[in-house]
Amino acid sequence: MDNTSIKRLGWSLAVTLFILVGEVIGGFLSHSLALLSDAGHVLTDAFALGLSLIALLIMKRPSDYKATYGYQRIGLLAALINGTSLVVIAIFIFIEAYKRFLAPPEINSSVMLSIATAGLVGNLIMAWILGHKHHDLNMKSAWLHVLGDTVSSAGVIIAGLIIRFTGWISADAIASGIVGVVIIIGGARVIKEALWILLDLSPTGFHAGDLAKSIADIREVRNVHDVHIWSIGHGIPAFSGHVQVHDQRIREADTIRKEIEQLLAGQGIRHAVIQMECADCCNNDIYCNVDTENSYLTHSH
Repeated sequence: MDNTSIKRLGWSLAVTLFILVGEVIGGFLSHSLALLSDAGHVLTDAFALGLSLIALLIMKRPSDYKATYGYQRIGLLAALINGTSLVVIAIFIFIEAYKRFLAPPEINSSVMLSIATAGLVGNLIMAWILGHKHHDLNMKSAWLHVLGDTVSSAGVIIAGLIIRFTGWISADAIASGIVGVVIIIGGARVIKEALWILLDLSPTGFHAGDLAKSIADIREVRNVHDVHIWSIGHGIPAFSGHVQVHDQRIREADTIRKEIEQLLAGQGIRHAVIQMECADCCNNDIYCNVDTENSYLTHSH
């Protein structure tokens, strides 16, 4: 992870804290739930950005005896926490919006509009700082927080305009409900992606059976089994499998292994563990107990 991402998160966190203070003060002065809901989302933004920043610093550490795969999954843990925080705060927003829809308070639309506009500008600045193309789920979760808050600020402005020109105060509760929907959708997506990797499910776009068949088509390969595909981190697929060949010299088997690695690299898999097995070596159950009728694939995850 480069230092540019760390600097971007640092600047975004500073802007977020500035917006948070402004929206909390403005929300209490104007009695606007939509503005306070947006402030609550900004609070999760600050938490998410801070957590993502800490995760990035840890992820920079090289692999060692404690983490032989590296510390990439620290970012996934941060993304999972960020996504969960989005869902939790959305639930609180829904509850409060329902209460205010039944008994809407008086709202100062002028204060509401001015603070929300400032918040929108700040969120647009943060979105520009972070950018939108992220291969790391940790950075993506932080960006989704900012994107959701940008949409939320726009919703608060629209509600403020409606109250200003029509006097329909319930627009505030409705806008906060829409904010909650936006937040919960983003949070659910991040949680799904993080859990998909943490549970070692096959990365999207990869099929263990198809890869095994492609490897089996290579000359000299007799059978492929015990295939596993998972992700070390977001966008870092890994592969392991047993490849059965005829009895031959290690040098010849190593040539086949390199050909398999090139095939996998063409599919975007840079980390592969391939165990070469000799089908004709002996009948010793310890070394050669392979069911040759179950070709290509025994099991995968």
